[in-house]
Amino acid sequence: MRLPNLALATLLALSFAAGAAEPATATTPTYDADLAKSLGADEHGMRPYVLVILKTGPNKMPAGEARTKMFEGHFANMGKLAGEKKLVVAGPLDGKEGRRGIFVFNTPDIEAAKTWVATDPVIINGEMVAEYHKFYGSAALMMVNEVHGMIEKK
Repeated sequence: MRLPNLALATLLALSFAAGAAEPATATTPTYDADLAKSLGADEHGMRPYVLVILKTGPNKMPAGEARTKMFEGHFANMGKLAGEKKLVVAGPLDGKEGRRGIFVFNTPDIEAAKTWVATDPVIINGEMVAEYHKFYGSAALMMVNEVHGMIEKK
């Protein structure tokens, strides 16, 4: 999928999910200027981010304790970056064409995103490499980590 299609698909999915979650009697939300400002939204409710696609790197670490620790560090690093409000969204991909995961960062600056990605053990060990793209998406993504914390059992 090309990136503009990915952006469109993300927006459509967010719109569909929001619509599906509303009860049939719910009214359309009204514009909340304070919320829009707090999320960094422009007049379209959007904002710039950096999208990182994690791809298979040159150094596949064999199964074992070192690989387990590397991935524990990977997840801990994501938690740290999310807690610092730098990492907005992250998740695995299906592995097609070597694409293994994504990060969406709270910055329009690719160089800043590169410094944050460089702290990840999967990057440090060459298990994965990162591809960087400017991404313009819904400012509501800034609320994902907060909402996720309310729905995650473990």
